[in-house]
This record gives sequence, C-alpha cells and structure tokens, in this order.
Amino acid sequence: MINAHRSRHPVLLSCLVLCASAASVQAAEPAVPAQEPAAAAPVAQWTANAGVVSQYVSRGIRNSWGKPAVQGGVDYVHPSGWSAGTWASTVSDRFIEQGKVEWDLYGGYSGSTGDFGYSVMAYVYRYPGAVMSATDTKFDYSEVALGVTWRTASAKYYRTVSSMFFGIPDSRGTGYLDFTFNPELGNGWTLNLHAGDGRVAGNGNDIWDWRDAKAGVTKSLGGGWSASFAVTRAWGRTGIYKTYTTGVPDASGRLHFADVAKATVIVGVNRTF
Repeated sequence: MINAHRSRHPVLLSCLVLCASAASVQAAEPAVPAQEPAAAAPVAQWTANAGVVSQYVSRGIRNSWGKPAVQGGVDYVHPSGWSAGTWASTVSDRFIEQGKVEWDLYGGYSGSTGDFGYSVMAYVYRYPGAVMSATDTKFDYSEVALGVTWRTASAKYYRTVSSMFFGIPDSRGTGYLDFTFNPELGNGWTLNLHAGDGRVAGNGNDIWDWRDAKAGVTKSLGGGWSASFAVTRAWGRTGIYKTYTTGVPDASGRLHFADVAKATVIVGVNRTF
C-alpha cells in the first residue's frame, strides 16, 4: 500500500561551443586578433527512457509482487530551469487491487549555484482502473517536493497534498524524506545509495509508517544503455507489511499474502534516447 514516484532529477543542459575563425589579413597589415568563441544559446531538451527490471520496488516496498516490470518515460527540460515529464511502470493487482499500471505526471523548477542545486516539484500518481472494491476508493494521490543537492548528494522531502495517500483515508500531509548519494566510481560505474523515512498522516494511520534503504551500482554500457544492480528493503513501524494483502480472493477463493518490505535484489537494463 505504499508506493510512490521515484525521485527523478532533470538532466542538465549542455552548451554547444561554436568556434569563430579569424579573418585572413594582408601581409603588410597588422595582425587582427581572433574573435572570442561565441556560445550558442541553450535549447530545450527532450529525452525518453525505457527499461525492464526484475521487480518494481518503490521506496522499499515491492509493487510488482516479486515479478518483473516494464517501465518507461519522457522528460522535457527548458533552459530556464522548468521541466515536465511522465513515467509509467507495470504493477501487480495483488499489491494494488485491480491495478496493472502506475502512471506518474510531474513538473517543476530547478536551478543551481556552483555545486549547490535546488528544486521545487509537483507529482501526480495515477493507477488507471484500480479501486478498492469494498469502499470504492481509488489509489491516486498527489505530492509536492522540495529538494537540495550538493555535488552527488541530495535530499528531498515529499508531502501529500491530496486528501488521501495511496487510498489511506484522511492522510493528507503524509511525508517522505529521501536521502541519496550517487558518486562516480570510474569506468562508467556509479554507486547508488539511498535511505528514506515515511510518515503517514492521520489518526491511527501511523501503523503504515516505514523506513527503507538501498545500495547498488549502475554501469553505463554506451549508446544510451545502462545496467543496474541493487539490494533494497524496508522496515515497517508495525508488522503490517509482513503479511500484506488486498483482502480480495482470487478466482479460486484464495487470499494472497506477501512480505512486501523484505530484502530483495533488483537487476535492470535501461535505454535513454
């Protein structure tokens, strides 16, 4: 029942350098200094990504019930610092009742001063067709987030602004604090470290509070391809994640339970266009 968008960070736009050639001069005239190279104006950038992971784990919670997931997205970044994008992943209906897909929409502003960066973002998480049959409640929710970065380290705080967080009643104000450290290791390798803390707002909803951590690596394979490996797990405030179920039996009348917070390995392949 906990799920959320993964933190995405807009790609920094690079500037193309145009070299101006010096004008030729007659031998009898004094030499004319070459002009300084002129930088081209930054342009807006579109990128897309697609990949497959051995399972979809969000904030330490297994959303695909231990099964592989197909994922992909599109991002737009304007030179002014504004950005927008969309991203989707397959999920399991054993984790999200009648759910097959998570679809995220997000946008905001980011900037930097030297090694320091900052961002203000808004996120909308949708689960088309997913609904709790007992209460006719949808799982859709929205968040705003404030983030800061320093070199390869970042911290981001997400806060739920919709009336419910992932179908939990009266949970507006739910917060999630994300710490990430992604230093380059050389030869195309990047270390990926993460720790998170989630607090679910509302009377009695703290039974869903959790913490999570992840350690892994990403390897750039060239041509926009990359591969990743990570170990992740979560710790619930109570044992509610250890025997998680939607409460809806399958066609044979059987209820399915799983420890959606247990330690697990994720491997994936991704292509950026």
